[in-house]
Amino acid sequence: MAAATPAVAPRHSCAKLSVAVEDPKAASGGGAVFVRATWLPTRFSLAVTDGAGAWVAEASDAEVRLRAEQWDQPVSEYLALAERYLALQQPDSTYSFHDAGKGNRRLSWTFEKQGTKLEWRWKLQPSPNAQQTISEILDFLMDANIRLSEEVVRKTQSFDKLKQEAEKCLQQSERFNTEKAEFEQATFSKFVAVLNSKKAKLRQLRDKVAELESADKPPKEEEEDNSTDHTELFEEGSDKDASVNDEPSETGSADLHSSPEKSAATSRGRGKGRKRAKK
Repeated sequence: MAAATPAVAPRHSCAKLSVAVEDPKAASGGGAVFVRATWLPTRFSLAVTDGAGAWVAEASDAEVRLRAEQWDQPVSEYLALAERYLALQQPDSTYSFHDAGKGNRRLSWTFEKQGTKLEWRWKLQPSPNAQQTISEILDFLMDANIRLSEEVVRKTQSFDKLKQEAEKCLQQSERFNTEKAEFEQATFSKFVAVLNSKKAKLRQLRDKVAELESADKPPKEEEEDNSTDHTELFEEGSDKDASVNDEPSETGSADLHSSPEKSAATSRGRGKGRKRAKK
């Protein structure tokens, strides 16, 4: 046996529609009706009240299929379009709720398709139990209002919670920014202090190097001066010796046969000149 297809849960809707009436003064609802609808995959049902009376309509599978064929639409598309206009009033549509004779009413609405304005209508019969129908519509509206109120409360609580979390995140962000600025300032101050100490150390080393270089330079100049003086002394002594030796002898050739005493004195004089030069 083939598995049974699971039943599809019906959808319910209830909308307040502003409608055109034949006699607005006589209309108890002031030109407004409440339309409660139950939607199934191949059919739907309507219950309408203006506050004084109630009317109902049962659109069977055959009637829905026939209407869909007349409009060259699939059944699902026909039902979706009907639900769109009866579950919530559309601003571009004109709704009307007129007498159809024998206590019946005709609910109609307009829409545009491919640039053409069209009108759909459904005939409703008086409800066998108007008070029960009105009560069911009011109960549905009350339940829907309660659900909406609870949803609003949940959304409000959720919003407040998100707002509190956002404020906490904002406070944390501000604290993080402050801590970041303080950390950067402290780090920059330490870096500047270290940099200044390094600069001072470099200046000290540069000054010390300059002092060492200035202290090493004078001894070299003194040595050069001393070496120059020694050379001059040596040259002076040599000149004196040369002058002594080059002087002509007054005795002429007799000097060649000078006595040993004179030769010794001359040797001693030369020795003294050499010693002076060495000094």
